[in-house]
Amino acid sequence: MVNINDYIGKTAHFIGIGGSSMHGLAELLKSRGVIVKGSDRDESYMTKKLEGMGIPVIIGHYAQNVHGADVVIYTAAVSPDNVERMEAKRLGIPSMERCDLLGQLSNAYSKSVAVSGTHGKTTVTSMLAQIMMDANMDPNIHIGGMLDAIGGSVRTGKADLFVTEACEFNRSFLTLKPTVEIILNIDADHLDCYKDIDEIQDTFLEFTQKLPKDGLIIGCGDDERVMQVMKDSQRAFISYGFSENCDYTAVNAVIDDEACWSYDIIKNGKKLTHVKLSVPGKHNVLNSLSAFICCTYMGADIDSVVSSMANFKFPHRRFELTGIKDGVKLYHDYGHNPSEYKTVVSIAAQLKKQNRLYVVCQPHTYSRVKALLSDFGPSFEGADEVLVTDIYAAREKDPGDINSLMLIDKMQGFGYKTVYCPGFTECDKYLRESWKDGDIVLTVGCGNINLLNDILIKDK
Repeated sequence: MVNINDYIGKTAHFIGIGGSSMHGLAELLKSRGVIVKGSDRDESYMTKKLEGMGIPVIIGHYAQNVHGADVVIYTAAVSPDNVERMEAKRLGIPSMERCDLLGQLSNAYSKSVAVSGTHGKTTVTSMLAQIMMDANMDPNIHIGGMLDAIGGSVRTGKADLFVTEACEFNRSFLTLKPTVEIILNIDADHLDCYKDIDEIQDTFLEFTQKLPKDGLIIGCGDDERVMQVMKDSQRAFISYGFSENCDYTAVNAVIDDEACWSYDIIKNGKKLTHVKLSVPGKHNVLNSLSAFICCTYMGADIDSVVSSMANFKFPHRRFELTGIKDGVKLYHDYGHNPSEYKTVVSIAAQLKKQNRLYVVCQPHTYSRVKALLSDFGPSFEGADEVLVTDIYAAREKDPGDINSLMLIDKMQGFGYKTVYCPGFTECDKYLRESWKDGDIVLTVGCGNINLLNDILIKDK
């Protein structure tokens, strides 16, 4: 096993350095004195940010990119036949996967919080980051997104405390050994590396065994699978949710004109406090409740937590208003499975009033589309028109047996118009010819669909 501490002052090459977790890890290693460089398939906001920090990034994967590296870091999405991984192996350059690096970094702290779940990890980790900073807890933070409150995706603090996302893809969160785990939800996803939802649940249970015997799980009691995992874990746990059977319950939830919610927190039949959120979506009632429990458990004052949550703003690419063009509000969200689509589309539908909602979906990976094919249609309820682009392959190769036209065929008959727009040029043309003042456009996906928002905001 590579020990990253042996490479202080030496060169680490990141394959896929622009990834949601990779770019933050690159920053952390640079701050620790490692010489960092990397490559990625596409240019992005992340790669540009890293270049601005003095980290060289080459666009494209080439064997010579690893030359001069003392260690190579790669993600699970980078296959063994990647030319850079193959060259590193040929040259005998030590390599390690992203999750192993994150595990080494986080396990060096006596207190660590790992935020897990099929969706919502980045939002909750960001909430924890802002609350802990406002409460002067001075944490070390690793987020799979860009949060303005910390000036990016990572923060180095002086406290013996590390907060990170814990991703279930390829079981990568099993490298972590946290003292507190948050489990937000357990849904069917990443079925390219899990055979079914039961195996996903079993892996979350395995994740709980990474806790010490005196560790704590904070989990959503409204999710039956999360509740079962906590009961089976043989660890202490705290449940939260809308159900009165939970340890912490959100009651008297009220929505305002901007789709933001306020609610009371009840514990053991007693009202603890009132919370007013500035971010939309009822799911964020549950997200904020998990953050409240975690931060107060770790010593933050209740009033400080509530005040911080009232001022919390989403990280980028989480229901982000990216601009207004011709009176049309342009939003983007990183959601990439049907459950996440349903959540963000419902928010946009609440905001559209009497106008039209256009959703642009960039399906992510062939395996996900194929496995969840029948779930896409109901997920866009509330939209007036759904534009579907070609599938974003990401780590996969086209198997030839699934495509966006097949997906659109499955989506027909759900009460909204479905349009095939294979690329950004077609999307841009269609939307400009269709939208009117007061309409909303929401782009969804974790590929590069956010770049469409940049195209749409430009004058033609």
